[in-house]
Amino acid sequence: MRITEFLSPQAVVADMQARTKPEVLRELSATLARAHPGLMQQGLSEDRLVAVLQEREKLGSTGIGEGVAIPHGKLAGMGSLQAAFCVSRAGVDFEAIDGKPTHLFFALLAPENSAGVHLKALARISRLFKNPRFRAAILEAPTALDIHALIVQEDARP
Repeated sequence: MRITEFLSPQAVVADMQARTKPEVLRELSATLARAHPGLMQQGLSEDRLVAVLQEREKLGSTGIGEGVAIPHGKLAGMGSLQAAFCVSRAGVDFEAIDGKPTHLFFALLAPENSAGVHLKALARISRLFKNPRFRAAILEAPTALDIHALIVQEDARP
């Protein structure tokens, strides 16, 4: 599985404006909705996307540390995995396990009955973002297209 199968260049934001955890979830959902207009046609509103991400956060923060968070959830009515990636230059207190500010947010939404695919995608994202040089390169990349290109390049590695 490759991240590029479910993350389009249109779903990448180089400088998110959110400053709080609720604002992050809202901006990620807005990015998903903008990049995937078919979600709205399937009756999945931006508010519904936010609610699914919030529900998961209630179980515990998806801030995995080292400046990375992977908010995620499952939705009835989704046809396939969809993702958004946003960079916060300032960093946000996302209640990460290491207590440090979070800068890299990778939101993943999956169809309700896709446990295996969902878990494989989360594992792939987590592996990719363990690389400190990759995380640093993302933070230095000036545009969304540059960020997406770095993800494509890193995702192509074995």
